[in-house]
Amino acid sequence: MEFLDKNIVLSIVLVVVTFIALRISKRFLNKIGKSKEVTQKRIFYISKSINLLIVVIAIAFLAFIWSVSLDGLLVFASSIFAIIGVALFAQWSILSNLTSSVIIFFSFPSRVGDHIKILDGDNSVEGKIIEIALFHIQIKDENGSVIIYPNNLFMQRPVIKISK
Repeated sequence: MEFLDKNIVLSIVLVVVTFIALRISKRFLNKIGKSKEVTQKRIFYISKSINLLIVVIAIAFLAFIWSVSLDGLLVFASSIFAIIGVALFAQWSILSNLTSSVIIFFSFPSRVGDHIKILDGDNSVEGKIIEIALFHIQIKDENGSVIIYPNNLFMQRPVIKISK
């Protein structure tokens, strides 16, 4: 009975700590977003990604608290990771764009409203950034056309910031 009481208390503490971590991360991201003049939409996307990471870590700790058998859990996890791995290998750019979005959020190389030129040989792009989303950046060129440019390519190519 004592083992059960200890696990319940630890589980409750873990849930409280998880909610506190979620609140702190939300405040932290909002503070950074406001200081760097980032749109609420971008803050929302990054916040959801960070929240997912916090919840996954909390679930791992919860499994540890309740002494979940690692044998069955490892078989299940390896099966899931194999499926996800095949899916992400087929769609590697999704993970790459998501990671690039988080890096762009924290490093702030460019902001909405900046006039930029992305050097990509014959495929160079120049225009004003009108939106930075979770997977792509929207750039409006001088003809008024909107160019959708993937975040991972934005991180890999040289970018000239012409003006704000």
